[in-house]
Amino acid sequence: MSDQELSQRPPTETEVRQASEAARALAKALTPKGLPFSVQRNGDRTEVDLPPALGQLVLDVLTHVARGEMVTFVPYGAELTTKEAADLLNVSRPFLVSMLSEGKIPFHKVGSHRRVRASDVLAFRAQRDVERSGALADLQRLGQEFDAD
Repeated sequence: MSDQELSQRPPTETEVRQASEAARALAKALTPKGLPFSVQRNGDRTEVDLPPALGQLVLDVLTHVARGEMVTFVPYGAELTTKEAADLLNVSRPFLVSMLSEGKIPFHKVGSHRRVRASDVLAFRAQRDVERSGALADLQRLGQEFDAD
């Protein structure tokens, strides 16, 4: 197992397998009331009962790792570097910097470095996704109209 975080590397085969096994077990245990499970270590057993939203979050993380994907947690109030923000938007850093310069996403400077609030990046991404979905729906409608003619 690597010491490097899963946000910096893909999971190993062992991690993928273990995440898959854990996800299957926890998916069976997740109910609308929550995710009850127990942890045993050195003979001590601890009962844990997560609320449904946290149980689903744990299951989502395990599912991503089981697919061999890298996972990064971004607290909503965090300040991100331009590299981190670009990675979150799946764009290049220079493209993000141009969007910042155009005022599409608010930022501030710490010394000579730009910092972007995660909440602003996530709001931009949500708005972008809404616009993309609308454009896709328009294209589908136009395609159906064209096919009907």
